This record gives sequence, C-alpha cells and structure tokens, in this order.
Amino acid sequence: MKKILTITLVALSLCGYLIPSPAEQALTSVFENHKSNVQVRGTGIVVRTLRDDTSGSRHQKFILKLPSGQTLLISHNIDLAPRISSLRKGDTVSFYGEYEWNTKGGVVHWTHNDPSGYHINGWLKHNGSTYQ
Repeated sequence: MKKILTITLVALSLCGYLIPSPAEQALTSVFENHKSNVQVRGTGIVVRTLRDDTSGSRHQKFILKLPSGQTLLISHNIDLAPRISSLRKGDTVSFYGEYEWNTKGGVVHWTHNDPSGYHINGWLKHNGSTYQ
C-alpha cells in the first residue's frame, strides 16, 4: 500500500499537481485564520530584497514567495545573527521562526538564537549555510 501511495504522489507531482507539505499547510492555515505568535517553518523563493531596517535593532528584510503563492516578509535580526550577504532575487531560503499575521501574507521574525534563552531559537538556511 505504501508503494502505491508513493507512486501516486510522484505521478501527481509529475502531472503538475503540487501536494503541499505539512509545513506549507500550517503556513496557509495561520494566514487564513489570522494567527500570530506561532512557530513556523518553510521554504520560499526570494521575490524582493528590501533595505535593512536600522531603527532600533537592525533587521535584514526580504520577501519570499511560498509554494502556495502566499508571500511572506522575513525580518532577520542582524544584531543577533549574521546577515545573508549573498542574498539575491530568485534564491531559495528555508526558515524557522515566529509568524505574525498581516494582510500581505505575514511576517516571520525570531530567525535567530535568543541570547536570553526564553524564546525558541530560529534560523534561516541559504546556499548550504545556516544563519542564527
């Protein structure tokens, strides 16, 4: 039975039907249900890099397009974690952090280690390197 399911999933993928992963389903759910303060993970394609936010803690900001078509702003604290210096439009980035809902698709932050040890540690992955 497991082989049949695997073959069916591969066949569906080859026919252009994308089956969302549990992580993708969770991101869609938190957006559709206006949830915030939720730990999420996923992968997307950079569609736009933005200027660093330099007021208060500095953050590298960029927008990812998820496989579902949803867009997501990543706000990565570069006072606490390394900046992704080689980031370009079209790059793939994986992330783990805290989701905050907004009408444009949401924001993910806390993509770094918490020096106080109170918050779940997050990360970004790009071109084989982890940024946290």
